[in-house]
Amino acid sequence: MTTPLIGISKSTIKTKTLIKHVAQTCLNVLITGETGVGKEVVAQNLYVNSIRASKKFVKINCAALPETLLESELFGYKKGAFTDACRTRVGKFQTADKGVLFLDEIGDMPMPLQSKILHILQSGEFSPLGSDREHKSDAWVIAATNQDLEEKIKNRAFREDLFYRLNTINIHIPPLRKRKEDIPSLIEYFYRSNKLDYPQNQCSRPDSQTLAKLCDYPWPGNIRQLKNSIKKQMIFDSWEKILEELPREGYPRTSPISQEKGQINSSEPVVKNSTKFVSQFIDLSSNPDQLLEDLSLKKIKKLASGRVEKEVIAFILEKVGWNRSLAAKILKISYKALLYKINEFEVQPLLEDEQPHHVY
Repeated sequence: MTTPLIGISKSTIKTKTLIKHVAQTCLNVLITGETGVGKEVVAQNLYVNSIRASKKFVKINCAALPETLLESELFGYKKGAFTDACRTRVGKFQTADKGVLFLDEIGDMPMPLQSKILHILQSGEFSPLGSDREHKSDAWVIAATNQDLEEKIKNRAFREDLFYRLNTINIHIPPLRKRKEDIPSLIEYFYRSNKLDYPQNQCSRPDSQTLAKLCDYPWPGNIRQLKNSIKKQMIFDSWEKILEELPREGYPRTSPISQEKGQINSSEPVVKNSTKFVSQFIDLSSNPDQLLEDLSLKKIKKLASGRVEKEVIAFILEKVGWNRSLAAKILKISYKALLYKINEFEVQPLLEDEQPHHVY
């Protein structure tokens, strides 16, 4: 059974209205939004409100399979097309003919497959692996992503022509923290739908104070996180336990993008290992006068920076078999600068008995 769109916020009402208008057109749709906001629910509602509701709704997660398997899943293959192809298999495009094909996590689709998707969207034709014969598919393609595809286009990680072909209609779903007025309705819906799974449990609805706290929480995992919290509450019947666990479930104050760029999440506690870390650079066992003399932030920062540089340079050199030219290229410094740092930090190759042992 298709999950309905729940909520009274302006954005949810706008999405419901858009679904009614778009469902009858069968134009390509790109659904965007963070993980857990309900992109698949929107896709299913488009399907059930369309003239294709009597046909199949076929879903494939583009991030869950490697390129070769994803290609065979999408387009199928003939018997003997590759080593393990013991029989002919129908692909998702053929299965979804006259129905809906939902391409989830389209942003993770490999570039070579993107060109094939573009071809079928333009011509309605495709060839299974190992076949020279063209097949036709009238699948309505609905795609979804939690990534910024326009940014990926700039980085040449997503085809611009495919983006515009998929993005004929865009439905963006805001995160739950930006539509908090939907939370009470969602809680009530999850209570009713999960009651069948826990009929023996006497579950209490949240009181006004608890509900206010639930609405104030930012829900980084969006509706999926809220749904799981309601399930836990229905098992333990303890709102105190749920509210106590919420902060520990983690609110990402630093975005994944900034972490990838090496920025430090300043909100994370560092006290736990501070003594061990600082003791690498100064002698904490020395007398107070000596400690005050050594305890210079500028001095420690310089020592820590040098330590990190040395470790990274040694790691890269070992990885490339001490090919200094390649290491300099990877580290994005000149060959001369690398030689200077090797000498400055006294970086040396590991002895044979120091090499890490791998267990397979």
